[in-house]
Amino acid sequence: MKQLRNNVIRAGLGALYFSGAHHLLRPLLSGVGAIFMLHHVRPARQAAFQPNRHLEVTPEFLRATLCHLRSRDIDIVTMDELHQRLVQGRFDRRFAAFTFDDGYRDNLDFALPVLREFDAPLTVYVASDFAEGTGRLWWAALEAVIAKAAQIDIKIGHSALQLDATTPAAKQAAFDRLHDWLRALPGEHDLKREIEALCATYDIDMAALCRSLCLSWAELKSLAADPLVTIGAHSVSHCNLAKLAEDDAAQEMAMSRARIEQALQRPVLHLAYPYGDREAAGMREFGLAATAGFKTAVTTRPGMLFAENASQMTALPRVSLNGNYQDARILPVLTSGAATAMWNGFRRIAAA
Repeated sequence: MKQLRNNVIRAGLGALYFSGAHHLLRPLLSGVGAIFMLHHVRPARQAAFQPNRHLEVTPEFLRATLCHLRSRDIDIVTMDELHQRLVQGRFDRRFAAFTFDDGYRDNLDFALPVLREFDAPLTVYVASDFAEGTGRLWWAALEAVIAKAAQIDIKIGHSALQLDATTPAAKQAAFDRLHDWLRALPGEHDLKREIEALCATYDIDMAALCRSLCLSWAELKSLAADPLVTIGAHSVSHCNLAKLAEDDAAQEMAMSRARIEQALQRPVLHLAYPYGDREAAGMREFGLAATAGFKTAVTTRPGMLFAENASQMTALPRVSLNGNYQDARILPVLTSGAATAMWNGFRRIAAA
């Protein structure tokens, strides 16, 4: 099903490009700017089984994106500057911001050097447990479990299942089923229990995985010293905030901010909601972020920025640079706003 969806999206992007419709729609749909969302930036991996491929782009694709924006005379700005332009209604020039979720080491190793070539600022949203080296990157852990196993034995509800994992296609099917099941569990403690049990059964060290992928506090301090870099908060544990009691969700935001500020000795004024979709961030979370004093908070809901977003500063949409669609030809489609507008039913603001 997910492969079918990817194929449909790819076909839609291609249709917009080859038809030239994005040129006609740009004046109506491109808005005043965009916030680009990324996770990993690293050289392409050759493994046949890469279920989290959508979370990574190559340095070359990042460079192509930056070249495209420069060719269209779009300003690349910090989140502080983006906030200021929205508040002040300064829309004489279109603008874009680059944001990176989770705090991966490859942001320092591969993304920053490319962004430096263009003197382009970036914001890295850090989950403080990841920086501690104690976080649960459960989606990466699930990939590691299935990659090493030929069969996954698991109990879901009252059913004991044996999931085939002998081929890349079978592994992908097993991953999709378990990923969706884990995301749908009623509470964070349920997800923690199940992924820890899987990792114990298949000998995957989640803490070691976290330390290998994520920037430590010392590395983040070095990264934050670069004038191009802003560090934002991404909760403590990368939890689904909407599944938490209100006080606990507020604490996840506040404690993440406090930990980062203490470690890096600089203010943290911007937030990214973990997962960031409608099931993980809604009106309650938008209000909590505003009450916590964040200047901006970003979702994963697709969309361009419009003047109206100035009244929804803790519910900002983003444009995903998705690893499944690394084709420079789609960049004019993405910056035209046509793709995100179609996704949103042509609503300019889709925060509610």
